[in-house]
Amino acid sequence: MKVIVTGSLGNISKPLTELLVQKGHNVVVISSKQDKQKGIEALGAVAAIGSVEDATFLTAAFRGSDIVYCMIPPNYWFNGADPIEYCRQVGNNYAQAIRQAGVKRAVQLSSFGADLDKGTGFILGAHHVEKILGGLSDVAITYIRPTSFYNNLYGFTDMIKGAGFIAANYGGEDKLSFVSGKDIAAAIVEEMETPPVHRKVRYVASDELTGNQVAGVLGAAIGKPGLKWITITDEETLSGLEARGMSRIIAANLVELYACYHSGELSKDYERNKPKEFGKIKLTDFAKEFARGF
Repeated sequence: MKVIVTGSLGNISKPLTELLVQKGHNVVVISSKQDKQKGIEALGAVAAIGSVEDATFLTAAFRGSDIVYCMIPPNYWFNGADPIEYCRQVGNNYAQAIRQAGVKRAVQLSSFGADLDKGTGFILGAHHVEKILGGLSDVAITYIRPTSFYNNLYGFTDMIKGAGFIAANYGGEDKLSFVSGKDIAAAIVEEMETPPVHRKVRYVASDELTGNQVAGVLGAAIGKPGLKWITITDEETLSGLEARGMSRIIAANLVELYACYHSGELSKDYERNKPKEFGKIKLTDFAKEFARGF
């Protein structure tokens, strides 16, 4: 099978490429950075250098492929773009390229909470992309909806070092679900090698703990036993993010997302349709990586 992988050598796309190559598939990896070409080729894949913001480039890259993996790179963190509009733009580019290139199967990296049409912060972008790709009536699409990434916990590193605790407008005794990029990659490969279904949603998760249990595991790994995760108000969280130099639009989206998680609304459809089996990588495994980078 010829597979197009977007996302360069990222947290999901690199292990995804490795797995697909190991299984004998012909893999083309799209990256916007020329300096990633050697790394892509070292994995046994072909590099296609260009931007997902360029629909013409995508169409050429997608042509002749059996399946494409579509993810939205978080470029809005750095370029000042409105995150929801950026997702819409790239989603429309993917849809145009899939249609014009004649691709008949796609896997979208979406998110838990993408079933909701408001109040989810950044995840609203995934909701819109699901709808955009869903308009491709003759294309089989699998929506991969992972829970919160373990890697998101790196964002609390400076707070742990400076304040000695984790604080946000979610956490504490909230039940949280986390996932590893490697477990997401394994789920995507399973879906790609399964006979296509016109529309399919698959949730992916690796571990579930409360916020304080997460803090306990991380604290034990970094030599800070008794580390706590406290919940604070939306306003306090927003002020703290902006004080650390985060732009207003990014901070506001994060606070809205966290609030939706805290209320339980974000996870409702996930709870109804959670995977029968969780991924292999648990928080204790991730905590070792976290400690090395702390």
